[in-house]
Amino acid sequence: MTVATATKPHPIYLAGRWVDSPDVLEVSNPADPDNPAGSTYHATSEQYEEAVTEAVDAFEETRKLPAYERGRILREISAGIKARREELGRLLSLEAGKPIRDALVEVDRATLTFRLGAEEAERITGELIPLDLMPASKDRVGITRRFPIGPIAAISPFNFPLNLAAHKLAPAIASGNPIVLKPPSKDPLTMLTVAEIVESTGLPAGAVSILPMTRELGDRMVEDDRFKLLTFTGSPSVGWRMKERAGKKKVVLELGGNAGVIVDKTADLDWAVKRTLIGGYGYAGQVCISVQRMFVHEAIWDTFMDKFLAGVKNLKVGDPLDTTTDVGPMVDEHQATRTQRWVDEAVALGGKVLAGGKADRNFFLPTVLTDVPTTAQVCSNEAFAPLVVAFPFSDLGEAIANVNDSMFGLQTGVFTNDLMGAWQAFNELEVGGVIVNDIPTYRIDHMPYGGVKDSGLGREGLRWAIEDMTELRIMVLAQPA
Repeated sequence: MTVATATKPHPIYLAGRWVDSPDVLEVSNPADPDNPAGSTYHATSEQYEEAVTEAVDAFEETRKLPAYERGRILREISAGIKARREELGRLLSLEAGKPIRDALVEVDRATLTFRLGAEEAERITGELIPLDLMPASKDRVGITRRFPIGPIAAISPFNFPLNLAAHKLAPAIASGNPIVLKPPSKDPLTMLTVAEIVESTGLPAGAVSILPMTRELGDRMVEDDRFKLLTFTGSPSVGWRMKERAGKKKVVLELGGNAGVIVDKTADLDWAVKRTLIGGYGYAGQVCISVQRMFVHEAIWDTFMDKFLAGVKNLKVGDPLDTTTDVGPMVDEHQATRTQRWVDEAVALGGKVLAGGKADRNFFLPTVLTDVPTTAQVCSNEAFAPLVVAFPFSDLGEAIANVNDSMFGLQTGVFTNDLMGAWQAFNELEVGGVIVNDIPTYRIDHMPYGGVKDSGLGREGLRWAIEDMTELRIMVLAQPA
């Protein structure tokens, strides 16, 4: 096992070996940009080529790994992450700027994700299909089985540098496929530390490579036809361009959103306020299912908004390593500056700032806006910031239509105690997930997760990811007459 020291960058993980390169990658600390979180390397073009070649060769071994062996490997990774929980949580907080409480939850989720991967590896099943539906097919039966598809190219985002990468790595191992993972350049150290755990499991050489890359080298990976699947989590503009260049390989895209939450007049207001504060401002809103648009029934508007604004006022903004911090920094000053531009545009178009609205280097104060035209960027695009825009509504159908008036469709939260309203929302909302009596930001790692429209293509969640990483094959057995 090779790790970084105080002065030496963390090596990168190439097909079971630790290597360095001439291209040092400094990793910033969003909460303290003057003191970097650490450093590692960008892979060279030659190292990328070696990783892909070894992944292709490793497929001859990984495709034959029995279920018990894949399960063992994944359980050992899960146990290794759990054993290093505090270390990983602190590192994640340092390089991603995520409040330590949230960082530790992400580590716990990754522990679960790899454990779920082990369970799914042991229940990849097929079915028996009767084929004697006509006389010419008498005495025939079909048996289906799922087979691994081959090397997988994976690109994971900065906002969940551990668990969203785990949602690519775990199903790849579970289904018997090699994987080359490009972690985010803003915070690659967490997954490189997890690679130390992966190394200890005895996976075949070439089965896993974790290589930070330049954008140019990442583009090469997208177009490389030796990969049989590209799985990408990130921005819609980047993701859809990748799909255009991906060739014949399968593509799974988990992209952005501007998630809505509906608070109906029958809702438990205290619960709705508590959860929506978490949904809107957790990790400074840098979550693709963060609450961005909030639709509140006019009958409860005043009461709800008073409670909500009081809650926003009590949020603690500050050092992510402080266990009492609610809202940490944005990932960099560029994102905070961009958010300021969008807020200023909303105000220029007639919007009102009820709370926050100001940037301070990498930090942006928790912000509440109202009276904003839906054409403003904060309504029509993905803010990815600690920012919520509130709208009143008079009828649930109106609120649903307003949520649907978006190019995105990831998840929506609906706070209601009206059963018919819940069913109406489920039937009519154009999203991948409807979360009743909770925020759109809710996710647990074994559920199907993904969106429609510009929010993506395909679904993650272990079982569904494994379906994309395998091909269905049928064997027909005929009994000679």
